[in-house]
Amino acid sequence: MTRVHDMGGRYGDGPVVPEPQGMVPIGADWQKKALLLTLAAGGLGAWSIDTSRHARESLAPKDYARFSYYEKWIAALADLLVAKGLVTREELAAGTADPAPPHDRLFTAAKVAPALAKGSPYTRPGAAPAFTLGARVRTRLPARNTHLEGGHTRLPAYAAGHVGTVILSHGAHVLPDTNAHGLGERPEPLYTVAFAADDLWGAAEREGDEVTLDLWESYLEPA
Repeated sequence: MTRVHDMGGRYGDGPVVPEPQGMVPIGADWQKKALLLTLAAGGLGAWSIDTSRHARESLAPKDYARFSYYEKWIAALADLLVAKGLVTREELAAGTADPAPPHDRLFTAAKVAPALAKGSPYTRPGAAPAFTLGARVRTRLPARNTHLEGGHTRLPAYAAGHVGTVILSHGAHVLPDTNAHGLGERPEPLYTVAFAADDLWGAAEREGDEVTLDLWESYLEPA
């Protein structure tokens, strides 16, 4: 089962408009506040980046389709704050809340720039990779979370069941399919796999075009 965010290969969504590399540009003041609130709340340690991605993917389809980038962030953050007991629905509706008690991971303004510069490495000790560079692999079909029905996964539906070539091996990384749901990090080997664009879409824009995806070992089998 796919969600509304998994748009690759769908018709009817309009043309793809390329954006600058990296994060969507921040213009309005409320967008800056949306980023800062998300960083501050995430810094409390109540959820992982995979949990926050799952929250955005789980927004109602009609909301996901009409919300802008940072509106999705704020809507998902509100859901997470309520789910984790950090804010009540009544407080959200009122727009005010009692002052929070001191927290040992309070994310102050001075910590924002260093945190963004440092990033959050997700490499971990783990098993040796089963696939070598140049190996032909097939992705899992259907593209679903095998640990939790309807759960988060980084395998896009458009690539499910297709054959590609391993072009990079990144070592073991946290598995998002479990980490998003509090089931542990369960690190496993991560690969970059290249797929011929005409295999995925039926026809490529240009001869030789390819799509590369970073995929975890449990998403793959020998082709």
